Amino acid sequence: MKKKWTMLLVVMFALTSLVLTSCSDDDDSVGATINSTEDLVTYLNNDGMGLTDMLVNWIKTADAVNVVMTDDDATNDYYIMDLRNETLYGKGHIPGAHNVALADVITEAAKANGQTIALVCYTGQSACHGVVGLRLAGYSDAFSIKWGMAGWHTDIDGNTDGDLEDVEDLKFNYWTGGTAQLNHANWVAPTGNVTVPTTTYPLPDLVFEGVTDDARILARANYVVNNFHKVTATTVLDSVSIDGCNYFVNNYWAQSDVDLFGNIDTANRIMPAAANDLLQYLDPSMSIVTYCWTGQTSSIITAYLSAIGYDAWSLGNGSNSMIFDDLTAAVAHNWDASTILDLPLEGTLGD
Repeated sequence: MKKKWTMLLVVMFALTSLVLTSCSDDDDSVGATINSTEDLVTYLNNDGMGLTDMLVNWIKTADAVNVVMTDDDATNDYYIMDLRNETLYGKGHIPGAHNVALADVITEAAKANGQTIALVCYTGQSACHGVVGLRLAGYSDAFSIKWGMAGWHTDIDGNTDGDLEDVEDLKFNYWTGGTAQLNHANWVAPTGNVTVPTTTYPLPDLVFEGVTDDARILARANYVVNNFHKVTATTVLDSVSIDGCNYFVNNYWAQSDVDLFGNIDTANRIMPAAANDLLQYLDPSMSIVTYCWTGQTSSIITAYLSAIGYDAWSLGNGSNSMIFDDLTAAVAHNWDASTILDLPLEGTLGD
């Protein structure tokens, strides 16, 4: 009898060990040190993928790209992905560019075979967003072409309808809504009333996919390229003074620019010397809307914030969509005819 009880205990112990081992194998934290948003931010900062890293060498001018693509050395050519729709791509694109949807850039990147990846879209905003996804996925030198195809060639006038021969210059209308500034009641005139926040918040909570750090970061990279959130200036301006507005507006300017141009009413000016420090001032319970001058820098910031769990939005076309007339004296900040080049095209426009 004693022998039978001993055998029974052995069997029960073995089964218990098997159950515990199985539970451990199913635990999605096995092999990962990233188990919270704080862990993710620390990991990205330490691995050269923090926000300050994303804001370095993330953009190149069209003429600089063209020099590389047309020199005698084919080994330094960029692997260019054009994110516009098929119709626009067919009308006119950079010679050798591949037509790829934003959601597919990480999959497509495997075909680059070591080439540096350049993203281009219509005005640069979707491409900038995609740069963050690619860098998180391990393509640390990926970049966006400044101003997109609208800065590559004079004839790239159309937006989504594919009509690139409109008499009216759609580039300017797309960026500015016409040449007249919006002059909305909720745009505060210079010197503005922007708030430099002092209240700090915890980081948002994230649920991670994957059992290793690499897998979890790749999952966040794929989330980024599948979720580009852009909001119009009118939508934000119409909402900011309404009680219960769920927008936390981040004015990503220097204080001197606020003094010169003003700001969206109730906006927060968060542009510290170390960009990673801005996170502590963002309210994770709200939709974070960042605006810059053209929507390109804010797309980089928005993509990074999305990666770490914020409900982040980029204000489309930036301040050019609100105060274009006021920016004409500051060429570095406004969409200007001098930014449009006439570089080589493939497609029906280039035939």
